[in-house]
Amino acid sequence: MKHTFISLLAMTMLVAGCQQPQPKNDNPFFEAYDTPHQTPPFDKITTDHYMPAFTKGMEEQKAEIETIVKNQQEPTFENTILPYDRSGELLDKVSYVFYNLKGTENNDQFQAIAREVTPLMSKHEDEISMNMDLFKRVKAVYTNRESSGLNPSQIRVVEKYYQDFVRNGADLSAEDQEKLKKLNEELSMLQLKFGENQLAETNKNFSLIIEDEKDLAGLPEGVIAAASETAEAAGQTGKWMFTLQKPSLIPFLQYADNRDLREKIYRGYFMRGNNDNEFDNKVTLHKIATTRSERARLLGFDTHGEYAIDVNMAKTPEKVYEFLHNLYNPALERAKSEVKEMQAIIDREGGKFELASWDWWYYAEKLRKEKYDLDESQLTPYFKLENVREGMFWVANQLYGITFEKVNNIPLYNPNVEVFEVKEADGAHIGLLYLDYHPRDSKRSGAWCTSFRDAIVKDGKRTAPLVSIVCNFTKPTGDIPALLTWDEVTTLFHEFGHGLHGLFTSGEYSRTAGVVPTDYVELPSQIMENWAGEPAVLKYYAKHYKTGEVISDELIEKIQKSGHFNQGFGTVEYLAASLLDLDWHSIKAGETVADALTFEKASMDKIGLIDEIIPRYRSSYFSHIFSSGYYSAGYYVYIWAAVLDSDAFNAFKESGDIFNKELAAKFRQHCLSEVGDGEGMDQYRKFRGQDPSVDPLLEKRGLKN
Repeated sequence: MKHTFISLLAMTMLVAGCQQPQPKNDNPFFEAYDTPHQTPPFDKITTDHYMPAFTKGMEEQKAEIETIVKNQQEPTFENTILPYDRSGELLDKVSYVFYNLKGTENNDQFQAIAREVTPLMSKHEDEISMNMDLFKRVKAVYTNRESSGLNPSQIRVVEKYYQDFVRNGADLSAEDQEKLKKLNEELSMLQLKFGENQLAETNKNFSLIIEDEKDLAGLPEGVIAAASETAEAAGQTGKWMFTLQKPSLIPFLQYADNRDLREKIYRGYFMRGNNDNEFDNKVTLHKIATTRSERARLLGFDTHGEYAIDVNMAKTPEKVYEFLHNLYNPALERAKSEVKEMQAIIDREGGKFELASWDWWYYAEKLRKEKYDLDESQLTPYFKLENVREGMFWVANQLYGITFEKVNNIPLYNPNVEVFEVKEADGAHIGLLYLDYHPRDSKRSGAWCTSFRDAIVKDGKRTAPLVSIVCNFTKPTGDIPALLTWDEVTTLFHEFGHGLHGLFTSGEYSRTAGVVPTDYVELPSQIMENWAGEPAVLKYYAKHYKTGEVISDELIEKIQKSGHFNQGFGTVEYLAASLLDLDWHSIKAGETVADALTFEKASMDKIGLIDEIIPRYRSSYFSHIFSSGYYSAGYYVYIWAAVLDSDAFNAFKESGDIFNKELAAKFRQHCLSEVGDGEGMDQYRKFRGQDPSVDPLLEKRGLKN
């Protein structure tokens, strides 16, 4: 229940590198970190340290809760809310490391630890959230909050904690609380199993091995070289290996002339968790959805969707459905037009087949070349990873005056990680930023931002955050550096936006500092993507990796003109997944549900999804909603926040200065630093001075009539 042991930016479960066992009484978690900036001493942490630290951390927090409960004085903010907000320091400490590295350095040992600790943590959280004596004290402070001389920040903390307790079962009967505890434990283990299965299906259980060089036709030199290195590392010397990791998968789908092989690798991707093997997720996800519906009923809601969205900006599933359908219909019409354009290319080239889902990337790339004289291979030489990183640092400097300096004297959890110290314009320390760029077998897919420590102000002293960005970008190969695709460029800017949110967070209370509704959380990230494609920014970081030549005005113009390209596909596949998520979480308790595949097909048939497009995430590998609860009934939040980010960036454009420092200062204050002080839309209005308009988003995607 108390949020501090899982980073607000994480939305992920992540475990630190496995070292040789050390004595348990020499546990790094039990002492203050003796490292620069008090960073986790990854060089000293071993797998033996986690369970003792978890156990002691839970014991300590139980004792802290017991002290609050046994206090004979009248409940007040100072003797109830504040000590509760600050409880669990050791548990937070080990959780930040364990849950933050399980996604990057995972192996059998760490999965075993996760299976052991997950039900214990679930039980521990339930014992706190359903502690009636603690709830009575919190409720007493809540009841008297307006007459107790509390300031607005304190009142908000009280209201949020009271809401948490109610939403986590404090008002239930003892019998129903026991039912809820069992459901929570079952869910925690089901979600863990889903994530483990997906990791295996993505990184271990499929690869496309090519032995005949003719099957590489159409692929760029760098993609071929990377596949050769991957094969070599896997003991397949003289062959080429392609995997389901995006830096391998997407270029193959874009460029490989061999249609049968495109189908093979794409089927490998969209059949993850649906292969009727030991890692099949269909039964597991079905149980997750129905168990969530049972929990929602216990808590007074008809569906899990109602429960989840009740605390979001949208408030109700009905409002989300309406919002998504209003965007889906024009996007579907655009996608159908895109199909016709690509089918025309197939027919013109003498192809005797209808466009299929595994053809989309290949013919979209041809269409982009035809319409805009632009293909990805023209751009990637200008997007050297290090240059893109410096570009995003430069944007932050131009907006906020902050600087980034490489740090070389702290322990790392992986030798490929970089760390930068972030400072204010006057040199004051803000925090550290960890950057972990490339795929490895121990790392789950995707990109995310998390933290090893969140920012908080205690007794007038600010604890600086340790923010981490984890990606799965194209690796360097031979003498070719890591050259990013345009999608990877915008992804890095996106995650950096989350990072700035974590770095700039300011507040005295962990319950509210930086905490935002799920459908607000993507605003800080998505707004940064807008700067990535601005001509002034491109000219700063887009330099040819061989010659150092700055990207030409001609290429920039092509990027700008192609901004609406393929937006029908991109919007439809995303909205289809969002609607699938909502449908799974509109199930009522006790309702008879078809098997996962039948349910998914009915969901997609209902919205008329065309055969050429599948939802961005099919149910069996939809980790956003099934491997944790964070985005359940909440995958829609990306496009909800896209309305906000497009409107917010439009404010900069309208001012005539995309680096308008006055606007940047207001955005930092109201939408990043102090955002937890108020409701999401209220904070946005403080920055914008008005409600957001959907028009800038529709114009950006070319969907406006």
